[in-house]
Amino acid sequence: MSAAAGGRAGSRYWIVLSTMFAGFCLLAIRAFYLQVVEASYLQDQSDASHLRIIEDDSHRGMILDRNGEPLAISTPVDSVWANPEEFAQGRGSWPALARLLGISLSELAQAVKRNAGRQFMYIEREIAPQTARRVMALHIPGVALQREYRRYYPAGPVTGQLIGFTNVDDVGQEGVELAYNSWLRAIPGKERVLQDRYGNIVQPVESISLPVPGKNLTLSIDRRIQFLVYRALKAAVKKFHAHAASAVVVDVRTGEVLAVVNVPSFNPNNRSGLRSSLVRDRAVTDVFEPGSTLKPFTIAAAMETGKYRPGTLINTSPGSIRVGGYTIRDDEDSGIISVAQIIEKSSNVGATKIALSLDPETMWNMFHLVGFGAPTGVGLPGEASGFVRPFQQWVPSEQATMSFGYGISVSVMQLAQAYGGIANDGVMMPLTILRRDQPVAGRRIMTATTARELRSMLELVVSNGGTAPAAAVADYQVAGKTGTAHRLGRDGYEPNSYFASFSGFVPASDPRLAMVIMVNNPRGGDYYGGEVAAPVFSRVMTGALRLLNIPPDNLPHPQRWVAQAPAPGIGGGFVRINAQGGDAGAGGKL
Repeated sequence: MSAAAGGRAGSRYWIVLSTMFAGFCLLAIRAFYLQVVEASYLQDQSDASHLRIIEDDSHRGMILDRNGEPLAISTPVDSVWANPEEFAQGRGSWPALARLLGISLSELAQAVKRNAGRQFMYIEREIAPQTARRVMALHIPGVALQREYRRYYPAGPVTGQLIGFTNVDDVGQEGVELAYNSWLRAIPGKERVLQDRYGNIVQPVESISLPVPGKNLTLSIDRRIQFLVYRALKAAVKKFHAHAASAVVVDVRTGEVLAVVNVPSFNPNNRSGLRSSLVRDRAVTDVFEPGSTLKPFTIAAAMETGKYRPGTLINTSPGSIRVGGYTIRDDEDSGIISVAQIIEKSSNVGATKIALSLDPETMWNMFHLVGFGAPTGVGLPGEASGFVRPFQQWVPSEQATMSFGYGISVSVMQLAQAYGGIANDGVMMPLTILRRDQPVAGRRIMTATTARELRSMLELVVSNGGTAPAAAVADYQVAGKTGTAHRLGRDGYEPNSYFASFSGFVPASDPRLAMVIMVNNPRGGDYYGGEVAAPVFSRVMTGALRLLNIPPDNLPHPQRWVAQAPAPGIGGGFVRINAQGGDAGAGGKL
């Protein structure tokens, strides 16, 4: 080999060696750059592609009735979500996914565009398990499932407005679900997991926080009584072609609400086409003029002054009275009748004469004591306060009409609480929608004597001579009062539109249950409270008393205070007639 050839070979050797060395240096510099300078960025990118922090949901608390029967429970479901960037790369699979979920391709495209730059978007919420399995079988890049919970309401429309419902994010929207959302809601946990490009969890990495399930809530509601009320109200609305109806049942001793029902109702398990007018709990949120169901409180105010007793006589002839340019009428001229008979016959003239003999503040104080004009605090959202004008603004005609339930507005819930006070010997208990395991203090609204005498008078209403014999319950003494009031329209009181109501309690000798029924705008002929609402009371209480094992009281016919002709040395008065028809006593005359 010549010297020139050997020199060329040596040069190539060093060139190759230098090139290899330079390559190794470049690789070392690149490795240093990637592993040191860009390490944080690349790690973030790697984590973004494979590590995810997902929510580990837990279930919302159950809502139970007082006997532990479920009124709202949560069932596990799956929701479909996707990483928008990865999902966009699998457009060829979109038609199959759209058909499976019942959505359009344009909706998918808009969702991807709307969520550009994000790593998470929902495609469809709360799907059936079999549908979820078919979605994952498509192996679409970026698509995954997330476990969530859907609310189910076993009683359906029977407790629709009372329990309310949650939205797709499991947040309470109406009723008990809204009122006690913070108690019922679950706190989701967080978990870091490793996922493949199809969204499948390869393995969990770490738990960041544990999920906290919602707490169960036990209501005072008795689902059996709730059903009895719903069935009876629905039948009444249908029979009398009424616009709507509401009812409340309370335990007068504890203040626990055993039933709150509105008809028409809605099924919270199927809210497609739901109208907002059906959602509100009208027994709590709506007010009405109670009509003659208010008379017992006017009479109570009068009796508390000491000027009146059940047998005090009032002249109601000629069946009408003129007050402030208005004529107040009774259905018939009852002549001279006792205070007890004013309740029995529901005399507007008698109530008016008693009211006008009282100081306005005396009447207002009674209305205020029984809770009119203020929410009961029962714990349900949107509760109405009702309306009672300040007594300083009353004029005689207003005081007269308020004595029989016009010019004052109350809710069904308020009226139920007030009647519970009469039934409970004059002590009104604070209402609650939650089960009470410990006794609470009530508020005295009238003396025990006044309350007991009112109870006896209210029994007369359900007798054959009263306005509500249809409220009778076999083997039990019933006390109550009917109400029939014109509905107020845009141009004043509507002549052929009414609120028909009945408020009562049973057993009258030792009351346990009070119930108020209001039927809104019955049509087709019958519209009086004794014809429309009283039968609902009878039907519900016939079942409820037996469900609760409340024994019959089997008392003789209630005492009746009736007017008598002037007696020698007395100059007129009343006779209290007992069950055998004998005289039991006599009293004064007004």
